[in-house]
Amino acid sequence: MAAVPPPILLTVDDDPEVSRSLARDLRQQYGEDYRIRRAESGSEALDTLKELKLRDEQVGLLLADHRMPEMTGVEFLEQSREFFPKARRVLLTAYADTDAAIGAINRADVDYYLLKPWDPPQEKLFPVLDDLLEDWKSHAQRKSDDRIRVVGHRWSAPSHAVKDFLTRNQLPFRWLELDRDAEAARLLEANGGERDNLPLVITDAGQVLQAPSTTELASALGLSATPSLPFYDLIVIGAGPAGLGAAVYGASEGLRTVLVEKEAIGGQAGQSSRIENYLGFPSGVSGGDLARRAITQARRFGAEMLLTSEVLSLDVCGSARVVHLIGGGELSAHAVLVTTGVSYRRLPAPGVDEFTGRGVYYGGTATEAESCRNEDVYIVGGANSAGQAAVFFARTARSVTIVVRGDSLERSMSQYLIEQLQQLPNVRLRTNSEVVGASGNDHLEHARIADRKAGTEEEVETSWLFVFIGAAPCTEWLGKEVLRDDRGFVLTGPDLVVDGQLPADWPLERQPYFLETSVPGVFAAGDVRGQSVKRVASAVGEGAMAVTLIHRYLELL
Repeated sequence: MAAVPPPILLTVDDDPEVSRSLARDLRQQYGEDYRIRRAESGSEALDTLKELKLRDEQVGLLLADHRMPEMTGVEFLEQSREFFPKARRVLLTAYADTDAAIGAINRADVDYYLLKPWDPPQEKLFPVLDDLLEDWKSHAQRKSDDRIRVVGHRWSAPSHAVKDFLTRNQLPFRWLELDRDAEAARLLEANGGERDNLPLVITDAGQVLQAPSTTELASALGLSATPSLPFYDLIVIGAGPAGLGAAVYGASEGLRTVLVEKEAIGGQAGQSSRIENYLGFPSGVSGGDLARRAITQARRFGAEMLLTSEVLSLDVCGSARVVHLIGGGELSAHAVLVTTGVSYRRLPAPGVDEFTGRGVYYGGTATEAESCRNEDVYIVGGANSAGQAAVFFARTARSVTIVVRGDSLERSMSQYLIEQLQQLPNVRLRTNSEVVGASGNDHLEHARIADRKAGTEEEVETSWLFVFIGAAPCTEWLGKEVLRDDRGFVLTGPDLVVDGQLPADWPLERQPYFLETSVPGVFAAGDVRGQSVKRVASAVGEGAMAVTLIHRYLELL
């Protein structure tokens, strides 16, 4: 079998000297793993891409100068998406053209812009390209034979749960739908599968699983882990932005750190299709990408991961904090940080629960995105997560309708998202409205929407209802010793003081630290904490701050 040729890095610059210089730098740094191609005009580069597409080659990165005659770099990068949509795109520009470069981030889906000259490349070129290429490789198409294969039905809730689990854990898989894909029935029969007990999962190692639970699937894929140490400095419970931030800072500062997560890295933020207001990512970043980068960073510093491990309870044993896991295991440490975040509240309308996973979904837009192509999608909720989902679905759905109880989005959604939604012709907003019912046969077929202002109700046809309402804290596993407010959010620091008095059971002379709970040595950060700011950046910041406070706590032991 012929060897697969290396992927291509393509540069475009009408200045021959600059073109040769850039190609030389790329060849010296990446020549062992990539082929370097160059073009001196946008039209020449597009012809090259057409040829490469016909030959089924891979293109990992495109670098284009902005100021070129006939076709600018922005115009080239915009048109290049037709041939290699997953290639990373970089615009080379002068300082005077930075406004154009920033505009290109939205218009041409540019990933980064670099100012010329980039000397020395070791500081101003290679670090950026290293990151982009690593990102591209993580998304590059793998051969289907190397993937997990999932045989299921479109309206099977267990099939959806498996797809969602694999997607959120960034495990490539091939979805084969019964009644739509001929190979699905063949695989089901060849592996002794049952149509009434879906999904059938065939791992990349060839293991066959019939309707597995996420725990069984995680074990088969090698995701489950056992702790390597008898005792840690810090246990972080929950791998959302706050937990990931704490794992990075804790491990990098020498704490023996273990991160425990019951579902998937990233938490609610990990389900976001695009976060555009996070510092340092001018072109935006998906929640999955942000989570992948963070977990790689935490592991590089030595943080340990216990994935698909669910916490049962927390005990205090002298100076040790003991975390009991469902299944019988336990972890012990000097300090515990609770970053379990929140979950979307259930939609309290008749019929909705019956169709969960079969037309009604809570978050998790990426799993069902392709199935919604050319169909009518309804989104319930008016916060940023709902807006990001609407923008995401608008790319492929025939229509997207946002249903909100308020009279506008201004109070709950960021302005940049509101402006994006207003520019999308297939997105509409229904204010002062609620979903009050759902109906169908084997899946959702109709939703009933009440207009509270007009006093009317309407039944609409749809098989896709995505719910992003409210925030219920994931704190049911905590004992009564960890005080919470009337909504279940964990109280910390100053919020523990009532009328100048600390909780009666507080055993220390000092005041609780800002992120410390009513149990010394147990801290909370991110959305699970009462009075927290529900934003990714603030959650990461609290995770980092918690590590500083935990250092103070450890110094006094």
